[in-house]
Amino acid sequence: MERRHFLAASLAASTLAIAGDAVAQPSTPAARQFYQLRRYNMVMGPQEKLTENFFGDALMPAAARMGLGPVGAFRLEIGQGAPAYYLLIPGASIATLAELDLRLAQDAEFLKAARPFWNATSTAPAFQNAEISLLAAFPNWPKITPPAAAATKGKRIFQLRTYESPSNAEHILKMEMFRAGELDVFLKSGFHPVFFGDTLIGSRLPHLTYMLWFTDMAELEAKWNVFSSDPEWKKLENGPRFGFDQIVSKIDNLVLSPLDCSQI
Repeated sequence: MERRHFLAASLAASTLAIAGDAVAQPSTPAARQFYQLRRYNMVMGPQEKLTENFFGDALMPAAARMGLGPVGAFRLEIGQGAPAYYLLIPGASIATLAELDLRLAQDAEFLKAARPFWNATSTAPAFQNAEISLLAAFPNWPKITPPAAAATKGKRIFQLRTYESPSNAEHILKMEMFRAGELDVFLKSGFHPVFFGDTLIGSRLPHLTYMLWFTDMAELEAKWNVFSSDPEWKKLENGPRFGFDQIVSKIDNLVLSPLDCSQI
């Protein structure tokens, strides 16, 4: 067996085991999606158009040939580190996502379309650097849910939120909190979730990440006001099971807009 296939298989096995421990409840891994989440840190100017063309003309068609998608492509509008682009790639196979760049390098059609981005030199780089995470979908939200407006390129914005925990035990408790009622309050408050994911590989672990979509900022603010005042949420947040300690130590809150090529 080639070394890269062995590494991918090992990663798949170990990550599935981690995912099972993290959710601490019976689930069917095959029914749950996995997500590769990329952040491309940019400088303003030619890099932005070059990267956007790469997403739409090369990477998304190649991802579809691998059975991945729909792929979301977003611009950071509110949050630290702009300009930056985000890419969300869902798939049923963790091995395919783990090997994605290796598989892309073997796709002649992709390499032809990606040439300006893929072959960029140090004198004119396509991006500054990229951060890549691998996530497992929550068992109680097992698949990505794109907004209906994505099909018509309708008006929509996205909120990407990351909850860091101070320990693995606190992280597992926060995951349990979503199963124990937090996700239900999200839905009752009128939120439109895109995905909820437990980050298996990435920086600043342990943490979970989720994405919501809204028509505009007014809807975003209104929905959070409903959520924060919900009696069930207050009871859950302050109850003895989850309110005894600060189980989330840091929250990153970003607002994204979809690029023209985005399928989400």
